[in-house]
Amino acid sequence: MKSIQLKLLSLLLCQLLIVNISYAQVAAIDIDQLVNETIEKLNVAGVAVAIVKDGKVIYNKGYGVTSTKTKEKVNADTRFAIASNSKAFTAAALAILIDDGQLNWTDKVVDHVPEFKMYDTYVTANFTIADLLTHRSGLGLGAGDLMFFPDGGDFTMDDILKSFQYQKKVSDFRTKFDYDNLLYIVAGEVVKRISGKSWSEFVESKIMKPIGMNNSAGTYQRLANKKNVAMPHSTINGQLQPIETFDIELGAAAGGIYASVNDLTKWMLLQLNEGQQDETTVFSKKNHREMWKPHTNLGFNPRPTSHYKTHFSAYGLGWLISDFQGYIVYNHTGGLPGMLSKTTIIPELNLGIVVLTNTDPGGSAAFSAISNSIIDEYLGLEDFGWVDKYAARLKEKGESGDEVVKAVWETVKTANDKHIQAADFLGIYKDPWFGKVEVLLKGEQLWMKCHRSPKLNGPMSFYNANTFVVKWEYQDMNADVFAMFSLDEKGKAQSIQMKGISPNIDFSFDFQDLVLERVGEE
Repeated sequence: MKSIQLKLLSLLLCQLLIVNISYAQVAAIDIDQLVNETIEKLNVAGVAVAIVKDGKVIYNKGYGVTSTKTKEKVNADTRFAIASNSKAFTAAALAILIDDGQLNWTDKVVDHVPEFKMYDTYVTANFTIADLLTHRSGLGLGAGDLMFFPDGGDFTMDDILKSFQYQKKVSDFRTKFDYDNLLYIVAGEVVKRISGKSWSEFVESKIMKPIGMNNSAGTYQRLANKKNVAMPHSTINGQLQPIETFDIELGAAAGGIYASVNDLTKWMLLQLNEGQQDETTVFSKKNHREMWKPHTNLGFNPRPTSHYKTHFSAYGLGWLISDFQGYIVYNHTGGLPGMLSKTTIIPELNLGIVVLTNTDPGGSAAFSAISNSIIDEYLGLEDFGWVDKYAARLKEKGESGDEVVKAVWETVKTANDKHIQAADFLGIYKDPWFGKVEVLLKGEQLWMKCHRSPKLNGPMSFYNANTFVVKWEYQDMNADVFAMFSLDEKGKAQSIQMKGISPNIDFSFDFQDLVLERVGEE
């Protein structure tokens, strides 16, 4: 009898093993079809996908090309910019310092960075290390990002630390979620001051090296070699074109890491194992749970009707948290010019998914369609047609944005600027954190030049009343703006307010936060 039971048990185990192997193979075939369809319908140059399940890597593959010029193929070792997926590494770096007894989540930032100064003395005095990571500072979405967006400016860490006192709050401290990057950069500075290593050096030596992320680095510039690196692409007039690699050295702690899906499987397995890898403890379970605990509420719905029946969403420390069909889900997205990524982890399923892309704007739709389709398979949900849905949304969003921009430039063509006296607008204007912006003449053309962000310069065209439009020479992303002048009683410009023309402008171009006052003639 015992022999028969053992044989039956053995047979059952074999059948389960066969099912698991077959599942992985079927999933691989489905993913091939899914990703190829996504690349075609969303006009994406390259994609890399990896899945970890039950402690193992079960899928790890690249698709498309690293560059439409070289036609080099993407594979599992191709490095991409993971952008804001770097934020979880910053949280983990701080956790390591806390484990070592050098820091606490409740420490005040000013105790480690004395020159840190917020918009209010109370906020400055009570701003904690955890507050740096939770997007509840009271500042607006992307406040101050113009100090590193676009790249090529001359801003320093000292400039960032001084900038917050000049920025206007949009909510009370710790009451509202507004995504930020600059405070993660400050978190990176905390890592540097305590450890004596730059943020990149610390993350590479204390996180990447111990878990075997041997081909990754804190920034593009720090990659040991530049072979097999995906180039960013932008869709210009419907055609994919490679653009320059974004230099995010100053903002590394907010979004600098370059990594492959092969290396990121190790990162996801580390997360699923609560900071442990084999016999190595990278960060403690206690601090891992602190990072995965909701800190900032984003929303709650007791009667959800969404596809995933999501009741709540929140932000932890470097992770977004929500529920899908009753499972807690941790995820984060990342975006730099031409580089977009998404990481998703479902602990109860022991599942992790990462999708990296090198195309804007199709990349964000691509990583969502691919990730959601894979998640649906594991949740046992019917095909939701994510690729087609995201393709339709992308098209609609692009067309509506294009219509707005086109209408603006049509107005410019017919605008009567005969009453405009260029001399009334010439001069130097200054914002307390962004610095000087100059309005000058190049020949007979009015021109705007941002002194500290040299890529932001370009011709000005009259639009209406006291408003001009500026077409920057920088066109890797759509960041052209309205420039609205306030005049004195003599008709001479005294200040400038700015805002993006396109409704699809990236939030990091926070032109609306500038307060530019005239400080002198050109």
